[in-house]
Amino acid sequence: MMHRYTQLNPKRKLLSAVLVKSRQAELNALAATVGYGGNPEHKRNPGDFLLCPPTGPRPGKSLCDVANIYKRHEALELLKHGLRKGLVSDRMVGEWPKNVWAVASGSIALEAQLENPVCGTYHGYPMPESDPLAPEVLKRRRMSDV
Repeated sequence: MMHRYTQLNPKRKLLSAVLVKSRQAELNALAATVGYGGNPEHKRNPGDFLLCPPTGPRPGKSLCDVANIYKRHEALELLKHGLRKGLVSDRMVGEWPKNVWAVASGSIALEAQLENPVCGTYHGYPMPESDPLAPEVLKRRRMSDV
């Protein structure tokens, strides 16, 4: 039986602001080619995500519905924005950051995980309020707008 982790990964860390500046061209190029796959476990309402049935949340999973994200293009734009703003993990899988973060309207911190490093596709979800990285994502996002 496969063990499912119920705790947050303490190794997750934002790429330093200094490294973001030095890698800005690379991040912009990734934003131009990134894809969004989605995960039915994070959806109550599938919208236009084209997810394979059954689409339904699994207990304990955060729902994209909380962030009012029902369209694939909305999720993809948030993902691209996170890449362009350097809200990315310091850990890489090939050319792709393991995680990308963004902020939805209403100041909801979102996390995307790389699901296919060959295609550069991610799936995302709202970060739990208990996640100690969420305030850091919100702070970095505000700082990147200045």
